[in-house]
Amino acid sequence: MLEYEYRVLTFDRHTSKAAARQEIREHAEYGRWELARSVVYEGGVRRMWLRRRIMRVDRTA
Repeated sequence: MLEYEYRVLTFDRHTSKAAARQEIREHAEYGRWELARSVVYEGGVRRMWLRRRIMRVDRTA
């Protein structure tokens, strides 16, 4: 069974699409996050859910 951790990013309506895209790109490249869901609300607020797999490490000794 895969387990994920989530991070929610919220951008106000004054944030450009390019700036929001750049921030998500940085999270994906350096933090291994992937875009799970995005929603644009009526007032122009964008909310994006990022997720990444939780890697469990078993102790060997």
